[in-house]
Amino acid sequence: MNRLSLAVSQAIARVTGSALGPYQTAVLRIGLGLTWLLFLLREYPHRQELYGPDSPWSWDLAAQLVGSNGAFTVLLWSDSQIWFEAVYALAVLFSLLLLLGWRTRTTAALFMAGVLTLQNRSVFMGDGGDNVLHIMAIYLVFTRCGQVWSLDARRARRAAEARARGERTPDRAGPALWAVLGLVLLLGSLSGRTDGDWFIPALLWAVWLGQAVWWLVGRLARTDQPRILLDVVANVVHNGALLVIMAEACLIYATAGWYKVQGSRWQDGTAVHYPLHLEYFSPWPSLAELFTASGTLVMLVTYVTVAVQVAFPFTLFNRRVKNVLLSFMILEHAVIAVVLGLPFFSLAMIAADAVFLPTSFLRRTGRVAARARERLRPREDAELVPPQLRPDGAPGGPPAVGPAEAAPVTDRVPGPRT
Repeated sequence: MNRLSLAVSQAIARVTGSALGPYQTAVLRIGLGLTWLLFLLREYPHRQELYGPDSPWSWDLAAQLVGSNGAFTVLLWSDSQIWFEAVYALAVLFSLLLLLGWRTRTTAALFMAGVLTLQNRSVFMGDGGDNVLHIMAIYLVFTRCGQVWSLDARRARRAAEARARGERTPDRAGPALWAVLGLVLLLGSLSGRTDGDWFIPALLWAVWLGQAVWWLVGRLARTDQPRILLDVVANVVHNGALLVIMAEACLIYATAGWYKVQGSRWQDGTAVHYPLHLEYFSPWPSLAELFTASGTLVMLVTYVTVAVQVAFPFTLFNRRVKNVLLSFMILEHAVIAVVLGLPFFSLAMIAADAVFLPTSFLRRTGRVAARARERLRPREDAELVPPQLRPDGAPGGPPAVGPAEAAPVTDRVPGPRT
């Protein structure tokens, strides 16, 4: 009984004391932001036909559908061309900011609004990757996905270094962003634009109010207890959302696998052959012919695909087997992106798969990227620093390094508050 109580108390302490999977959620944030950003940029010349006034799914049809299902989209607030262009540009901007990890708590909510706005405007555009992006964008709002590999993490680190030196770093961008977001939400609510769907506006208001409470506690609380309580709440919400994201990914693979098992073409091992010979899914006909030249290869790929999708949720209990199957699925999505011409579907699925990647692997990847960046930065910094400020006075000498820059930086940084 004592062992059980100890295990339960340790589990509770772990769930409430820290936000689990900081590297996994960072990769998910980067992957989703990159996927949607690349999609919007690629389809920019065709934006009018996809989501704008020239879409086959007209503004009136979209308004009728949204009126019946209560979906969220700000594109139907006005049929103006200027409004459409502004919304599309903001969706691109929010994707970039989420990718960089700037004010991730706020930009994650705005990114979700951008994704839902465009997808709910024309529901028949896109592929299965849109559904994954749609769902994961909502879950991402509940996570603390900017703890590492983000501008928020760098800002938190610099703020901590400034406090250690006895300096104060006032935050002006955060309150300004909060005020603008609050004004937009207030105008949308007073005009009745958010009456159809209640969940997304309520979530945006919750993020807005949560930011206000966090700021007030940080400025007015005389003890650390209120801030610790807010940290515990944020950690519990983050860990719960991470669990839901993992369960959603397992559900996607499990349902896809079991539905494939029931199909006759998957049972006889020929299912992979047919999409490779459809013009829509054959951007490289010669490559598709190469894959389907061997009936044995087609049969193996068909059966292995079904077996991996059905078995993956059960492999989570064995780390080594899980990593092997995860590597296979990521490779499979990469092949699908090239052979079937579905890059954004594959990127969305790879981003969802990233929550299962080992932390040790992600940290090693981060260190390799940091070393590669440091190899490029000294030369650039040396060119920018005047010779009189360099230690050796030489034109090509290394830049002077002050105490703040020389301070060691660890991988574990405090989570961003925005």
